[in-house]
Amino acid sequence: MSVIERIKSQLESNPVVLYMKGSPDFPQCGFSGQAVQILDACGAKYAYVNIFEDPELREALKSYSNWPTYPQLYIAGELVGGCDIMTDLYQKGELAKMLDAVASVAE
Repeated sequence: MSVIERIKSQLESNPVVLYMKGSPDFPQCGFSGQAVQILDACGAKYAYVNIFEDPELREALKSYSNWPTYPQLYIAGELVGGCDIMTDLYQKGELAKMLDAVASVAE
């Protein structure tokens, strides 16, 4: 399976995916940590991919998404954006609605 096929499979298999540096329990950059805090504040259920564990995916995702930085949040297979966009959407109350639309909010 090519790296692009792996990315597509991850996005098809999970309604919400966060590509991040580290893990939710041990984020390895401030922006990834903030992204986790935002998703947790929304009560989101999400999959994550630690880009440090897969250098090939780390580079390919930049081209796939046309987004150069991490973290990257995808909802329903579509790139939402990075930490700054997540913060803005969260503050406006829009991120919770987007997560709810894909039934990814814990009851």
